[in-house]
Amino acid sequence: MVNAGGGRTWVLGHRGAPVIAPENTLASFEAALRAGADGIELDLQLTRDGRLVVHHDADVGGRAIAELSLPEFRALAPAAPTFAETLRFFDDWPEACLNVELKPSLPRPDGREAALAQALAGWGGRSRGRAWVSSFDPHALIRLSRLNVEVPLALLAADDVHLELLPCVPVEAVHPHHALVTAASLARWRAMGLAVHAWTVNDGAVAAGLLALGVDGLIGDDPAALVGVRDATPG
Repeated sequence: MVNAGGGRTWVLGHRGAPVIAPENTLASFEAALRAGADGIELDLQLTRDGRLVVHHDADVGGRAIAELSLPEFRALAPAAPTFAETLRFFDDWPEACLNVELKPSLPRPDGREAALAQALAGWGGRSRGRAWVSSFDPHALIRLSRLNVEVPLALLAADDVHLELLPCVPVEAVHPHHALVTAASLARWRAMGLAVHAWTVNDGAVAAGLLALGVDGLIGDDPAALVGVRDATPG
């Protein structure tokens, strides 16, 4: 479920609504959805004891999350939810979509793909139909595909080098930085059958330009502002 329904461009809150509440928290997710966002983009890390937690950076309080147990992580980031808690939160928002960004495991795989596949498999099938997973790491996407994760996959791209990997990864969408989206690039991605969600869109004029091109989704820090631009744009 990575294409916008009915031709309407989706607005996704980037880590929720960080202009209102701390990013990657349940409060931020709720603020984005109450502001009219169609869904949320969030970031996942894995603790030492194999628990998926919502956090952007690979470290917290100067310590690597991969080296912390869940209780240790909670002590350093008390507002950060686990992924299990986040899925329960989304059960109360049955129309909201969920873009899970799986952060790379460095310097070697640590099992986060298997943990994510298991977590999604345990989420209700109807709910799972509104989620997808994105990553900058092509190896993570390939591992998820081999694990038969039951949601679509998307490649994140910050530059043209990332985009060169598109033919090599099993994805249904591309998430490019907004500066990479042009009429020509959008046409190429459409020819590949890919949905397109642009990030991080925090400027009204940029949003209007992307809407005119026809992207499937806008990911930004101020979802209310993006909803306003979208709803004021003809067509």
